[in-house]
Amino acid sequence: MNWDAITDIIGQILILCGAVLCLTAAIGLLRFRDLLTRMHAGTKPQVLGVLMVLTGVALSKEGGLHIGMLVLIGVFQMLTIPVGAHMVGRAGFRTGQVAPSDVHLGPPSDHIPDAVGRDASDGWAPEPEDEH
Repeated sequence: MNWDAITDIIGQILILCGAVLCLTAAIGLLRFRDLLTRMHAGTKPQVLGVLMVLTGVALSKEGGLHIGMLVLIGVFQMLTIPVGAHMVGRAGFRTGQVAPSDVHLGPPSDHIPDAVGRDASDGWAPEPEDEH
């Protein structure tokens, strides 16, 4: 067994494992009950699955151009998936799809009080009071 056969087998195993992770992410998107858990299923296993598929394809190809393109695809995936998930979560929070009690804002010492002096620890920014 030569080196090319070994890298092909490892590449195929990585592609299979990545595909299984992407499938579990898709099942999670369909099965989970709320926005935050669906967002978790849509991002974390998806990123790892895509990276495993890209690594598997890179091991199966011998050309440097292919590997460069696969690295670029992986970098763009790593940059865009978290940003997309953040925007979905932000939109869900702003439209009321996410309960403030489901959001952990960290320790209270890290919270920035609003202009009135209240702590926005419940996740909702208080509406400014009308002075008229």
